[in-house]
Amino acid sequence: MCLGMGLAYMGAFVQPEPHHLPVAVVGEGPRAMVFAQTVEDEAGGALDVRTLGDRAEAVDALRHRRITGAYVLNDTAPELLVATAASDTGATVAEKVFTPVAARQGAPLEVTDVVPTVADDPAGQGLFFLLVAVSIGSYASVAVLGGAGAALRMRGRALLVVGVSGAVSAIGALLAGPVFHLAHHGLTGVWGLSWLYSAGILFTGVGLHTFLKRWTTLAMMVLFVMLNFTSSGGLFRPELQDGFFGALHAFWNGAGYVEGLRSLLYFGHDGLSHQVWTLVLWLVLGLLLTAAAALVEHRRAAVQPPSAPHPADPRRVKKEEETEEEMEEAVGV
Repeated sequence: MCLGMGLAYMGAFVQPEPHHLPVAVVGEGPRAMVFAQTVEDEAGGALDVRTLGDRAEAVDALRHRRITGAYVLNDTAPELLVATAASDTGATVAEKVFTPVAARQGAPLEVTDVVPTVADDPAGQGLFFLLVAVSIGSYASVAVLGGAGAALRMRGRALLVVGVSGAVSAIGALLAGPVFHLAHHGLTGVWGLSWLYSAGILFTGVGLHTFLKRWTTLAMMVLFVMLNFTSSGGLFRPELQDGFFGALHAFWNGAGYVEGLRSLLYFGHDGLSHQVWTLVLWLVLGLLLTAAAALVEHRRAAVQPPSAPHPADPRRVKKEEETEEEMEEAVGV
């Protein structure tokens, strides 16, 4: 676990660098095209620069999370448009990229945040730590449901999973709403996404426990901590990580949870259906594992030989015989 956590966290977070970070140059005509090509060439593969016709188009692209930043060409007052709700670190990188560009024009750069985070989450990382809380509540419960609950039939454990995931998701909604005010609206949706996410983890863990036994905890740590937190996009967008974690972001459940919360709370449900389907598919995977585990346990019980009776204690047998003789004599009398 120590080695895995070190490789995963340090590999994902220690040296974030842009890889084809999508940005735009706003302007028309040959000047804008030449400017965009020059910026992309100087970045050496770090940026993916496109041109957009006007500021409104750039704002729309940011609100649909198609770009990370948009540089509006202007000789006297250049402007950089960002959306910190999509990624505060991504907006910071875009600002570092275009501030020297504006300086070469001899003009100060004005930064405009078109989709800001709530005032209670200025760094935009509250949703990532909500992911951590819900994840820990979910995968830590697997040890209890798989271990102490092993005496129960799989149906009973499945019902407990539904109850535990409901409790964990309720705690998540409570933290996101009344406690830390990350969600100023859509609290029911936050609970729903949290339940899908938590139930997927719990069903997966309960199913795996039948096959992995004592190794289940390590498997859960790999799946839902080492690979999950690092690919969620909660701290760094996939464009700021290497290809491995960026690829996981496309389908891993933590990314579906974090991006789904962003869609719900900041981007008018844009892209929410895709993230919901990601969480649903992980839940289906968990249900299939649980069903397979139930079938395996049923077959094991069917082929298990009946337990042999324990050898009787000679002293106990003798005492029982004496008691029977006394009862016969009493009846005879």
